[in-house]
Amino acid sequence: MTNLKVISEDEVIKIMEDSWIDGIDIIKKSFIERGRGKVILPDKISQIFDSTTQNRINCMPSTLVDENVSGMKWVSVFPTNYKQNIKNVNGLTLISEIETGKPYALVASTWLTKFRTAGVAGLASKYLAKKENEIIGFIGSGEEAKMHFEIFKLLYPELRECRVSSRTNKSCIKFVDSLKEKYEDVDFVICNNDYEKAIRGSDIIVTAISGQDTVLKAKWIDKANFYVHVGGLEDEYEVAFKADKIVCDEWDAVKHRGSQTISKMYQDGLLKDEDIYAELFEILLGKKEGRSSSDKFIYFNSVGMSYVDVLLAKYIYDNSSNFGKVLYI
Repeated sequence: MTNLKVISEDEVIKIMEDSWIDGIDIIKKSFIERGRGKVILPDKISQIFDSTTQNRINCMPSTLVDENVSGMKWVSVFPTNYKQNIKNVNGLTLISEIETGKPYALVASTWLTKFRTAGVAGLASKYLAKKENEIIGFIGSGEEAKMHFEIFKLLYPELRECRVSSRTNKSCIKFVDSLKEKYEDVDFVICNNDYEKAIRGSDIIVTAISGQDTVLKAKWIDKANFYVHVGGLEDEYEVAFKADKIVCDEWDAVKHRGSQTISKMYQDGLLKDEDIYAELFEILLGKKEGRSSSDKFIYFNSVGMSYVDVLLAKYIYDNSSNFGKVLYI
């Protein structure tokens, strides 16, 4: 008989409540372990139900050998869910130890997926963005955009202005209303569907949309030093061409994804392997330099790696002494 602890979404959020910096450190550790060759990473299985909308369910396994943990994240990504006011992303992570192979925790991972995605971008920014940033601009105003704002505000307390644009005024208002009381020192500017207004003059820019549309135009990027590409097809090809450096969490995973801008550019023969400056672990391990004095604009693209999810799930379990329900299976 195996004891399996089931940790709910609300419990995950409580465990992480005052531990966001610790969570980002866990994210960093997972990439370092990958760079050290201590991660087993089978291919992700993605079941795409609609090639246009990219509605899909992903099965993402990995093992961190020195951490004695193997796991599998099962996550659905349905960009069309916004039409029904349902979360776009829903996920679970199952983890086992690798001495006997026994599973020991099932962790709700919808919130953790948001945190991981934004946390990876925040971690990358500490090496790739300028040290001080005052204005952040968003195209997209959903849950992922909100999490990115909170992570960046945590890492860059000097942020004083947040510009948000989206398809509708309603979604922009919802974004601002959910954040303005907590961040009274920030001026939230609603740009509605004027994406250019959100981008011009921003130091950091983030695209986090649920559709497949080239909403970000290169000609708008005037002051921005760091761009976070969150999802699929979000920017025109000229944005990548404009970058001094393109950095990915893992290029091999990105280029086989198919739906992201730079993966499409690769498939169209417009980007080559050598055009990708670095993978994130290369910078964390000092194998390649991050931002240099000559860099003006850096493009960061992440596809989402399961070893990050697995180590975050283990962190949740390790800190769950007062949480979770044990099942006997």
